[in-house]
Amino acid sequence: MSENLKRKLTSRKFWAAVVSFVTMLIMAFGVADETATQVGSIIMAGATVIAYIIGEGMTDAASAGGVTNINGADVLKAIEIVDEKGKNAPKE
Repeated sequence: MSENLKRKLTSRKFWAAVVSFVTMLIMAFGVADETATQVGSIIMAGATVIAYIIGEGMTDAASAGGVTNINGADVLKAIEIVDEKGKNAPKE
């Protein structure tokens, strides 16, 4: 899926435009207001699920390729502390 399509599907403005368009079409065909409201609500609920799934997928993909930085000085200091504790430990 292209980045542009992902961005559109997770956009609240895009889904608001879709709901508005569909609702106006329904009303233009003379369907009851309650039905138009229900259809709009269903579209927004579906859009929320779609945006969540895509957003979580993008987050997971970003974290899978993430880099962890390790400070070498801190690691060496921790090794020295452990080594000193080992030297000072009572012998059995």
